[in-house]
Amino acid sequence: MPSSTGNLIVISAPSGAGKTSLVQALIGRMDGISSSISHTTRVRRPTETDDEDYFFVSDSTFRKMIANGEFLEYAKVFGNLYGTSKTQIQHMLDAGVDLLLDIDWQGARIIRQAYPDAISIFILPPSEAALRERLVGRGDERPTVIEERMRSAKSEMSHFEEYEFLLINDDFERALDELGGVIGACRLKTASQRRHLGPDLGGLIAS
Repeated sequence: MPSSTGNLIVISAPSGAGKTSLVQALIGRMDGISSSISHTTRVRRPTETDDEDYFFVSDSTFRKMIANGEFLEYAKVFGNLYGTSKTQIQHMLDAGVDLLLDIDWQGARIIRQAYPDAISIFILPPSEAALRERLVGRGDERPTVIEERMRSAKSEMSHFEEYEFLLINDDFERALDELGGVIGACRLKTASQRRHLGPDLGGLIAS
């Protein structure tokens, strides 16, 4: 695994589980934590900002980046390509930032191979009915798209046992507290403290 000081945190969830809202709220609450910005060929939504929500690129640009080996992982989701930049990840970790990666279970497997110490968290909705209600509540999806997302969600959720931590987003504030608690505990792991404190830890023991 590349040498780094920040913690790499992989978060996966089916569409509609509230993952994006939880990640954004956590970043606003905790210091020293940020989210990775993925590259995507998806069309930008009116509420999204380029270079903040995603790096929006053309299909040809994305495929050129694949050919150049610029992605740590990439996948096609609902007809659009998404990828995680190698250099962006390592730069932020080297700067001591705890980095949140919002990726699916397939991408999570690849990340764990490259970074065995990565922390993995899966977020589930409280029920299938609640998930469907959230997807319908967005108001911008056709019924056929809702059904496609439900099928994809069931497939994604079947891999929850591959993750270290499992959160149920039934109550948002409670789920946010639990997510923050997981990150806080992982920051106190001996390996993490050793990376952060470095020579200071050795000096403390020697004294």
